Amino acid sequence: MTFDRDPNLIVGLDRSDDAGVYRLTDELAIVQTVDFFTPIVDDPFTFGQIAAVNSLSDVYAMGGTPICAMNIVGFPIDTMDISVLQEILAGGLDKMKEAGVTLVGGHSVTDPELKYGLSVTGTVHPNRVLTNRGIRGGDRLVLTKPLGTGIVNTAVKAELAERSAIESVIESMSTLNRYAAKIMRDFPVTACTDVTGFGLLGHIREMIEGGGVSVHIDVGKLPYFPQAVTYAEMGLLPEGLHRNEKHWKESLVVESGVERHMVDIVCDPQTSGGLLIALDENSTAQMVSRLRAKGIPAVDVGSAVVDDGEKVILNAPGAHR
Repeated sequence: MTFDRDPNLIVGLDRSDDAGVYRLTDELAIVQTVDFFTPIVDDPFTFGQIAAVNSLSDVYAMGGTPICAMNIVGFPIDTMDISVLQEILAGGLDKMKEAGVTLVGGHSVTDPELKYGLSVTGTVHPNRVLTNRGIRGGDRLVLTKPLGTGIVNTAVKAELAERSAIESVIESMSTLNRYAAKIMRDFPVTACTDVTGFGLLGHIREMIEGGGVSVHIDVGKLPYFPQAVTYAEMGLLPEGLHRNEKHWKESLVVESGVERHMVDIVCDPQTSGGLLIALDENSTAQMVSRLRAKGIPAVDVGSAVVDDGEKVILNAPGAHR
């Protein structure tokens, strides 16, 4: 399909990015995104929070500031009490208020399967737009949230997850990327995305596509929920994990010494994951220090090297790159 190219469209359908960006003036562009999904937790208020945080994240990943949003709802009105929807919307509004975002409306339809999310509009300076491309050889990659939400949520569905694992994952999924994004703006970032359904593997692969670089990931440094390893070894793996590994298997290199559960962690589809930030190596330690000082569990997880093969290479713990 061919789309007409508007000269003011900075980021559009011609690339797989987190949001669209449209220039209004030389000093102002709008960032637009939409996202919604089915419940991943039982509590409706918490589901509303997570869905809102997930939707807002795309604007932060583009270097923007979300300013307003609209609710998107599919609700089984004939089989579910309206009080459930009221709690979901209250949860979403709670996170919008925390983000400084104004709810301006929304749309709902009758749907046999409950769904909720947001359409979000944000702003950014046209010269400060961040995209998921542009990573360069020598850049480091910083991840701001632990991995493994998909695996833990699969254990939850199987009623095998520990309460501590559930609480840790919910806290992470309901934490806005607003605070990490604010700090990120002070550094020479070359590319950024948020880690969601494609897993760390898929989102890194998007970042390096056409860029002539490969990325080395030190699996010994990867942050993840500890219980996710246990559940992965039990075979509690989401279907999306298998799809991600299959889709990007030609790009994945697993070095000797990398355990199978770490491949699962890298391929695990995330819900409301953290930002994955590529930046100049000379600034990485300072960024990580500032993020961690604000309570954000950021980790320098790997580096980019010039390589036309465009691979994602999982290095065994202790390997130096």
